[in-house]
Amino acid sequence: MMPQTTPGFSMTTRIEGPAPELDISRDMIRRGLIAAPVLLAICGAIWGLRGVSSSAYAIVLVLVNFAIAAGLIAVTVRISLALMMGAMMFGYLLRLGILFLAFFLVKDFGWVSRPALGSTLIVTHLGLLLWELKYVAASLAFPGLKPNTAKMNTAKSNNAKTNTSTTDRPTTERN
Repeated sequence: MMPQTTPGFSMTTRIEGPAPELDISRDMIRRGLIAAPVLLAICGAIWGLRGVSSSAYAIVLVLVNFAIAAGLIAVTVRISLALMMGAMMFGYLLRLGILFLAFFLVKDFGWVSRPALGSTLIVTHLGLLLWELKYVAASLAFPGLKPNTAKMNTAKSNNAKTNTSTTDRPTTERN
C-alpha cells in the first residue's frame, strides 16, 4: 500500500496568524540589553576600555543577528514554507558570513580587543539562547513565549467564579 499524501499540503503552503518568532526575538533583545551592563563591566575589568568597546560592538552584532533571523522567518513563512526553509538555511550562512566580516573589518583597529570581542560574541549568543529557553512555550496552545502565569491564574479564578455548572452546585442525597 502506497503512503497517501495529504490533499492540499505542499511546500507552497503559507502560514497565517501571529508571528511568535518576533515576540521571542524582542524578548531576547530585551534580555540582551539587561545583560549588557554586566558583560561590559566584566570585559572592562579584564581588558580595560578596549574590552568595553569590543564587548559593546559584539552585543550589537548579536542582537541585530537575532532580529534579522526573526524577521526572515516572519516574512518568508507568510509566502511559503519552502522559502522559509531556504531563508533559514542560507540566511544562517549569510548571517554567519556577516558576523565574520564584521569581525574581520575591525580586528586591527585600536579600540578592539579580540579576546573580548570573540568571547562576548560566543557568550552572548549562547547565553541568550539558553536564558530564553526558560520562557518559550513548546506547545500549540501558546506558541512563542509562555503566558504570564499571574495573568493566567487571575483569568482562571475569574472563569471559575462566573462559570457554574451542575457539578459545582451542592447536591443533596436521597435515602
